[in-house]
Amino acid sequence: MTHRGKGLLAALAFIAASAGATAHAEEATMKSVTNGEATISYYAQGEGPLILFIASTGRGTEEFGLLAERLAERGYRVLRPEPRGVGESKGPMEGVSFHDFADDFAAVIRNEGEQAIVAGHAYGNWIARTIASDHPELTRGVVLVAAGAKEWPKELSDAITMINDPASTREQRLEGLRLAFFAEGSDPTPWLEGWHQEVTRSQRAARKLTNREDWWAGGTAPMLDLQGGSDPFRPASSRQELKDEFGDRVTVKVIEGASHALPAEKPTEVADAIADWADQLKN
Repeated sequence: MTHRGKGLLAALAFIAASAGATAHAEEATMKSVTNGEATISYYAQGEGPLILFIASTGRGTEEFGLLAERLAERGYRVLRPEPRGVGESKGPMEGVSFHDFADDFAAVIRNEGEQAIVAGHAYGNWIARTIASDHPELTRGVVLVAAGAKEWPKELSDAITMINDPASTREQRLEGLRLAFFAEGSDPTPWLEGWHQEVTRSQRAARKLTNREDWWAGGTAPMLDLQGGSDPFRPASSRQELKDEFGDRVTVKVIEGASHALPAEKPTEVADAIADWADQLKN
């Protein structure tokens, strides 16, 4: 082989090795941090400004891997902390409030060393808003992903209870998922699993122990209100609810063909909507 040929092969090997290193660097890694008696494990992925993603009632964030992957591709470092009771995250589950959960995730942000955009899915949006209210120095912006309206039908909350109940049949749970979480044409079967009944109980109890006015405004940070076009928790009549209350702080974006499980149904669209909005934030 000529000297030139050997040089070409070496160059190609270097490029391949570099590409492999880049791909490896973009994979999610597990980290952990403590907050008093609690230990919070979290996935970290990508490089760039921080976006912390909080899961919905009784669920973890592992299922939002595609969303995190896309945000990492868009130039963000994505943090997905598991709530107490999911994975390796643990801590007191009784007598706690939204403020305790917010402190858990604030510890994650501090561990990463800079401000973050806090994004919460469904129930998680309340915790995101609590972080922004309690820890404004850590918050660049707030993203509400499929946040419910001020009021919604009781049957939707009842469906969550039924889905969490081990005594419910598969068909009952599928019916509940179609009612409360998934738009027509979306496959609800992946959400038959991944529910944590004890976590749901703890989170619901925490809501009762937290004053709504403590977190409702989400501090003073910019807010993206990202809605599913078919979300029964957020009917069309409530589209401008938060914008009417908080004015230009709030940007409303509706993603059609999705319901309350918005980030699972439309991960790429959700990631791009968040990144497009985040790209416009002032540092």
